[in-house]
Amino acid sequence: MYEPIRTKSVHRMGGGRADYPHRSRGEELDIQLAGHLAALLAVTDELGLDDAARQIAAQVARLRGTEPARRADRTADETAALHQRAHDLAARALLVAASRADTTAAILAAERMDAHSAALRLAGAGAP
Repeated sequence: MYEPIRTKSVHRMGGGRADYPHRSRGEELDIQLAGHLAALLAVTDELGLDDAARQIAAQVARLRGTEPARRADRTADETAALHQRAHDLAARALLVAASRADTTAAILAAERMDAHSAALRLAGAGAP
């Protein structure tokens, strides 16, 4: 009824191929978390929040093993938009940190979310 398989399967069960590197789930989550934090660092630098930027840069360096690139110029014409973007990036970092049980990064991301929420509230209160 069925024709027999004549070639070997391209899918393997068990041991993987040795000709390319494999990463564990934890390593993949480290890479993802470092990316989210690096994006948050870029916005934090633009806002001129030096203390927060130093804390975030330390976490990125811990995850990547090297210091992150930093912005030299800090213009903030769209301060509210930058705070909203930073809040969203911190939220993404918090989700990844929670999934990998990285308490240090999760606390940092939650603190940044709170700080940017407060800044958005202040910006909204000052508007006419």
